[in-house]
Amino acid sequence: MNNQELYAITGAFGYTGKYITRLLLDRGKKVKTLTGHPKRRHPFGSSVGVAPLNFENPAELTRSLRGATTFINTYWVRFTYGQVTYDKAVANTKILIKAAEDAGVHRFVHVSITQASMNSPLPYFKGKGILENVIVNSRMSHAIIRPTVIFGNEDILINNIAWLLRRFPVFTVPGPGNYKLQPIFVEDMAELVVRAAENEKNMIIDAVGPEIFTFNDLVHLIREKVGSRARILHLSPGLALFLARLVSAVVRDVVLTREEVDGLMAGLLVSAGPPTGKTRLSEWLAVNASSVGARYASELNRHYR
Repeated sequence: MNNQELYAITGAFGYTGKYITRLLLDRGKKVKTLTGHPKRRHPFGSSVGVAPLNFENPAELTRSLRGATTFINTYWVRFTYGQVTYDKAVANTKILIKAAEDAGVHRFVHVSITQASMNSPLPYFKGKGILENVIVNSRMSHAIIRPTVIFGNEDILINNIAWLLRRFPVFTVPGPGNYKLQPIFVEDMAELVVRAAENEKNMIIDAVGPEIFTFNDLVHLIREKVGSRARILHLSPGLALFLARLVSAVVRDVVLTREEVDGLMAGLLVSAGPPTGKTRLSEWLAVNASSVGARYASELNRHYR
């Protein structure tokens, strides 16, 4: 692929999208983003074209994507909020896929999740599985990237675990905490996405780091690195979620959802394959211990306010 081709991306001003966009620009690519926040301040200036992500106007989306050879989709929702549901997110993404086809996009790169399945009992994983099937059967070549937990300076999960450990005398773990997860560094994730975008083969890749933790071990590691003395208690998932809702009311956000607990406890955030990221969370935490959890990261502020 030559450097004059246009790469379109959803969410270039968001967490993962920002790193993908920066890497594309560093490689000399032309970039255009479709975003629900077209007037939001961002670090790219005039280097990135901006178009509204308006699902109510598919024709406008198609026009916005004309001329792009590759489309990188990071759009999704972490949880149901108001009228934003998983079913709605699936319907919106189908609109994007159709718009990309109609615009003549050749390659569709989609951020999914590990162990996505159309048959999953969990709406988050089921919705991702449905979309993977639509993309595989589209007219475009495809790359599906399946991350677990993405960590970095602006992440939600790792940062907010650290924030809670810094500020509360007790941290609650749902159940025994022996369920596993395999975090990947955001820059490694961006590298995987961009390499897949530059490829032409159809592929499905798990985006996972080199370390696998039990959730209990992860919490203990973060506590150690940030110098917390919080006591770690194991509670029933229902009681842990009830306490999380109390904290959610204090921070005016959604700290934890039943869907996330169920996905963790089902072991869905690990891969059976080899690691595809190189950065070790344990080493990254040691270097960034002073900043991790220094401020609370609000999902609602990031996407809905």
